[in-house]
Amino acid sequence: MPRAEDQGSLFADDVRPSVMGVSAFVGKLATAPRSRQPLASRMRPRSIGEIAGQKHIVHPGNLLPRLIANNRFGNLLFYGPPGCGKTSIAEVIARETKNRFIRVNAVMSNATELREILATCRRQPEANTIFFIDELHRFNKLQQDLLLPDVEDGNVRLIGATTHNPGFYVNPPLLSRSHLFRLEPLAVEDVVAVLRRALYDSERGLGLFGHEASDKVLCDFAMLCDGDLRRALNSLEVIALSLPDKTSITEQELEVFARERRVRYDANEDCHYDTISVFIKSCRGGDPDAAMYWLAKMLAGGEDPRFIARRLVILASEDVGLADPQALPLAVAAHQACDFIGLPEAELTLAHATLYIATAPKSNSATLALGEAHRVLKEAPEQQVPVYLRDKGGQASKRVGYGKGYDYSHDFPEAISPQQYLEKPLVLYTPKASGSESEIVRRLERWRELRRRASC
Repeated sequence: MPRAEDQGSLFADDVRPSVMGVSAFVGKLATAPRSRQPLASRMRPRSIGEIAGQKHIVHPGNLLPRLIANNRFGNLLFYGPPGCGKTSIAEVIARETKNRFIRVNAVMSNATELREILATCRRQPEANTIFFIDELHRFNKLQQDLLLPDVEDGNVRLIGATTHNPGFYVNPPLLSRSHLFRLEPLAVEDVVAVLRRALYDSERGLGLFGHEASDKVLCDFAMLCDGDLRRALNSLEVIALSLPDKTSITEQELEVFARERRVRYDANEDCHYDTISVFIKSCRGGDPDAAMYWLAKMLAGGEDPRFIARRLVILASEDVGLADPQALPLAVAAHQACDFIGLPEAELTLAHATLYIATAPKSNSATLALGEAHRVLKEAPEQQVPVYLRDKGGQASKRVGYGKGYDYSHDFPEAISPQQYLEKPLVLYTPKASGSESEIVRRLERWRELRRRASC
């Protein structure tokens, strides 16, 4: 069974779920050794009204508060970044509904433990158990499938918390049986309110130390924590414990914290995909400032520079295309340079290529033409190569007339003959009057006129 020293939960103190009632939970909670708990744990909200931010979910009259008030909620999934309140909301739900609460962390749990917990809950359906799984995305498909029968039968009410997109990391059957709530990073003012309360709260916070901090310091501190309340509280505690009692927390202490600030960026996870997505769209949208910001964030977060360079190569053809034919060789050169230069100097090469592509004229005509060609191949009858355009190599090909009647292009003005290269002519490429491609528009118009004249 989950243990307090393993899971860090106020609701599970090495007590078996089969004998743990609501009153026992409350008693354990009241006598928990608070001095050993981190500040973020001590300051967890005790009611839904104490939850910081997330007004779109917890504001009175919204769906979740109504479900909690009537104790009629089903299975819930909370999806959001670290420190936004997923675990706090789950614990508040258990408090306010007075249900039995079992908590496990998917990082440390396994299929055997899941089976034991679910078997216990199956034997005691009247206990009305909330089964909270933190970091649900860490469970594999088999482990998630183990939950389905008891979730389906109502033996447990599942609350899952994940920092990863449930659409990719939660099994569809489990996702379809749950109500998904998306939590957002906390706003600066919400973090400041909790930090101020923690600083002066003598029961759960740091009030006994007698520290003070100006609103500006708390505001700057909150901004550095990027909406992660847990990180903000634990960092505030570290700073407070490093100072003599009854001293002020000033900007000087804040500077020490700022120097050690880490950018939130999880390679190969949601932040990775979201950041490269906004980087691509910034380049495509012609915003070099935004593109440079997101490039810097990826590099500060430890992203592989070759991955960024590959995306720039794709952008050069997908979004710049013929509007600036130099974008592709420049992007390819940047990719090659990243390989033989390496960081940190390769950052300059990536900045060079990013700015070039972000400020280049844009044309997606190559992308559209390729897509249209694929569509025609899929939906229309397949066209055969005209006999006069087939390879005439070999005696057999010559005997059946392959290549006979081909008009050699260079025998005509500007190498444009009246000959058709498809049995049924198609229009797949539509050039755009952007950058260098505007010259292609004029050239194709002239060629059409030459073909018309030659065919007369």
